[in-house]
Amino acid sequence: MRTLHNIDLKNSENGFTLRWQNRLILSHSADAPCLWIGAGEADIEMFRGNFSIKDRLNEKIALTEATVTQQDVGWAIRFTRGDAVSATLRVGVDAEGRLEFKLKNDATSHNRIWLRLAAQPEDHIYGCGEQFSYFDLRGKPFPLWTSEQGVGRNKQTYVTWQADCKENAGGDYYWTFFPQPTFVSTQKYYCHVDNSCYMNFDFSAPDFHELAFWEDNATLRFECAQTYVDLLEKLTALLGRQPELPDWVYDGVTLGIQGGTEVCQQKLDKLRNGGVKVNGIWAQDWSGIRMTSFGKRVMWNWKWNSELYPQLDKRIAQWKQEGVQFLSYINPYVASDRDLCEEAAARSYLTKNASGEDYHVEFGEFYAGVIDLTNPEAYDWYKEVIKKNLIELGCGGWMADFGEYLPTDTFLHNGVSAEIMHNAWPALWAKCNYEALEETGKLGEILFFMRAGYTGSQKHSVMMWAGDQNVDWSLDDGLASVVPAALSLAMTGHGLHHSDIGGYTTLFEMKRSKELLLRWCDFSAFTPMMRTHEGNRPGDNWQFDDDAETIAHFARMTTVFTTLKPYIKDAVAQNAQRGLPVMRPLFLHYEDDARAYTLKYQYLFGRDLLVAPVYEEGRSEWTLYLPEDSWVNAWTGEIYRGGDVTVDAPLGKPPVFYRQQSEWADLFSTLRHI
Repeated sequence: MRTLHNIDLKNSENGFTLRWQNRLILSHSADAPCLWIGAGEADIEMFRGNFSIKDRLNEKIALTEATVTQQDVGWAIRFTRGDAVSATLRVGVDAEGRLEFKLKNDATSHNRIWLRLAAQPEDHIYGCGEQFSYFDLRGKPFPLWTSEQGVGRNKQTYVTWQADCKENAGGDYYWTFFPQPTFVSTQKYYCHVDNSCYMNFDFSAPDFHELAFWEDNATLRFECAQTYVDLLEKLTALLGRQPELPDWVYDGVTLGIQGGTEVCQQKLDKLRNGGVKVNGIWAQDWSGIRMTSFGKRVMWNWKWNSELYPQLDKRIAQWKQEGVQFLSYINPYVASDRDLCEEAAARSYLTKNASGEDYHVEFGEFYAGVIDLTNPEAYDWYKEVIKKNLIELGCGGWMADFGEYLPTDTFLHNGVSAEIMHNAWPALWAKCNYEALEETGKLGEILFFMRAGYTGSQKHSVMMWAGDQNVDWSLDDGLASVVPAALSLAMTGHGLHHSDIGGYTTLFEMKRSKELLLRWCDFSAFTPMMRTHEGNRPGDNWQFDDDAETIAHFARMTTVFTTLKPYIKDAVAQNAQRGLPVMRPLFLHYEDDARAYTLKYQYLFGRDLLVAPVYEEGRSEWTLYLPEDSWVNAWTGEIYRGGDVTVDAPLGKPPVFYRQQSEWADLFSTLRHI
């Protein structure tokens, strides 16, 4: 055995084992090799952000022989299979003391790698970005590719079948806007891969995790800790942390409104007169609208449309004095039939096709050019569009949408293949928005929120939202799916997450019911931000101002949210300072409770609130699990010690408990009187 930097590498008769801080990371023998290499050709087709991905695999070869050579700062392990194929794994520690693997195929013609990390059958696995259907990833493969999340996201459902038949848009359990090659094991280590190529992390086998890379190299980093809290602190030190949110975010709900200046004013007045705490108006159609068969779409020309929104600049100033921000919308594409695209084309700021012409993507009855964010001049120009057209107008924030649509057959200024850049694209888009705030001195004052992400989004995306849930009760794509999405993102290092109140996607006879909107409102009061969306077909959905009872409900839940402001602010500050997510899995603080590792539809909101949203229609009571502690029902004051409990859960009183010993107990007790 040879030991260096807490790495124990032991040779055996026909292989080796590698341990890091007493965790078995690699085990290799001729009979059970840990490395395969191969050659393949990607076959990737995109249609409106939905991808069909296949690999024309020419060969996959197990490298059965391994020769270990000690070097000054670690080891070089050369894997071979006769004289024909070989790869080298360099093992060491990086400048911060993390275990580091640098893996490289010796022949560039071999552009595929499969690495098997050692595992224990009892391990649980979390992370891999934002995962909507599963929180514990053990037992399934997870391809990592940023895309639309897919409608329904479950191949066994009628909705997904319909979406597949219509536009191949049904999706599957692993489809996500925000994938990331990062996972946390219950052996209390994380593994992060630096690459951005297409990957598949397969956690199906009992004694290994197989990581597949569509590239000829990979860099992996590992760290261990004694607790999950410490582990997340280490992970976010590597990836970056979100800054604290603007103070106005905690002052009520951001109302998603479309239709013009006066419509915004009328709806704002109506809700404020009904007692609703409103912190902002989010008008995604500020730049105009385009009607399509999908529904009402935004005009992708990122300028104030003064015809639809007359005197908006003056109204923004007025609203801001009243404590109401105006939020708008932008994405990294420009409509082909509008002047911003014309200007970008004239400056050669769009990505190209194989013939060197501007690449235009079909987005559903219209086309758009792709701003080439790898071109420094195009990047700076688009940053100026944000500064001039959004920040100077007075916007308090915006949705920085999309980021997952980079076609793999387009050509980029930096010369890197679009297949490799595809996953990295949304993080680059986040960086562009972040720097626009930073350079104008507006960081911490203005908010932007994103759905797409990748490694780097932790540092530059100041808030995530869950994307386009169905306006239904489905587990994979409805209200329930937002909870594992938030928790998996939390275990990937991004601790700020919220969702469209009521969902978004309205297709195939779906209609948002009043009950769904109210239940989603209940849930959102216990997230870092409350924001509504009309959906893609507003007329088919119940809206926040459709009757007096709905307005009164929003008044109640925004009062709950604003009452909790000091507590939520403190939780957000912990995320900024230590990387502790605001919405947390229960095992983060109850490590010895086996049940805590299997719960994906309830969470801790900060350290001291436990929330179990009602995600089924027609329920008046709800069963949940409490870890062993002294818990107080937030609405009744009744005390529980732990275990499975069933409580009354009427609308407006979602199952919420607080720790009796919490320093915030006095604040929490005031919720009973709202």
